[in-house]
Amino acid sequence: MEENNEKVKEKLEEIQDTNETEKLKLELEETTDRYKRLMAEFDNYKKRSSKEREGLYNSLLADIVSSVLPVVDNLEKAVATKTEDENYKQGVEMVHKQLLDTLSNLGVEQIKAVGEIFNPEYHEAVSSVQDDNLGEKEIKEEFRKGYKIKEKVIRHSMVVVAN
Repeated sequence: MEENNEKVKEKLEEIQDTNETEKLKLELEETTDRYKRLMAEFDNYKKRSSKEREGLYNSLLADIVSSVLPVVDNLEKAVATKTEDENYKQGVEMVHKQLLDTLSNLGVEQIKAVGEIFNPEYHEAVSSVQDDNLGEKEIKEEFRKGYKIKEKVIRHSMVVVAN
């Protein structure tokens, strides 16, 4: 009888050890799962934060560049104006080129217009003409240059569209 009691006690201890082991395994699985979820959330936070910073940077850059574009327009008019003073003309051309290079280094691109097909995402039609030499919705003339940063349009091109 005492032998049976000891066997029962041993079995009970085994069951308790097994139960505790199972509990510890479950606890470890739960902790590991929480850790993985937390790491995934943190990774998503970093990605979202990075996108927000980049979007804010591009938005601020677009605002600054849009305020500089009238200066670029005026420099282009000055370059196109005829003058007898070649040194003056070269100086204006150099300033214009330097400003365009600076904008280019910031990721600002001119939107192609003349000879392209009209795209309302990039172009603003101010007039249309009939021209048999050009295709349908082909841009004939550009009144004002458009600019973009990556795919974000800062200023649409003002164009004349054919046919």
